[in-house]
Amino acid sequence: HMMRRWLFPILASLVLSAGAYQATLLATPYVLMNGAMKKIGARGPENRFAFGQMATADNQPIVRPSPDLSYSTCVYNLADGPVLIDVEPVPEHYWSVSIFDARTDVAAVRSDRDTGGKPARLALVKAGQKAPAGYAPVRLEHDRGIALIRILLADAGEFPAIDATRRKSTCRAL
Repeated sequence: HMMRRWLFPILASLVLSAGAYQATLLATPYVLMNGAMKKIGARGPENRFAFGQMATADNQPIVRPSPDLSYSTCVYNLADGPVLIDVEPVPEHYWSVSIFDARTDVAAVRSDRDTGGKPARLALVKAGQKAPAGYAPVRLEHDRGIALIRILLADAGEFPAIDATRRKSTCRAL
């Protein structure tokens, strides 16, 4: 008799705990990315690259930045249509552009090794939208996310020359 009285509360607690666990698993990536987009978005408007200084202990534009990488960020928004990403190649340096969606998933990555010294040209599109000629389509399920360019520097003295080149990269609504 005593066991039967506790059976329903125990089962209800297990079901509620499992549901809360699943809800937390589903929501956490969106909450984390929303926080990142707010922090990065404070550096400039949507659909435009922000070009930060080199990371130092006092200046960390992204979580756990590498001190030998230059970062450029764009919070994109596809609500009004496709967004075009053009990344200027940086000769004799490793560089990459990564597209992260609202769930923190990596939707696309291109690097100097993929482009053979040419610019990376990506069109961020949703279902039913088309990429313009010359742009590789990156299909996304969510309107918002982050485009991140990383450029590897051999030493900090290279930064002024690299900075001039990377500022030719664009993130813009079509």
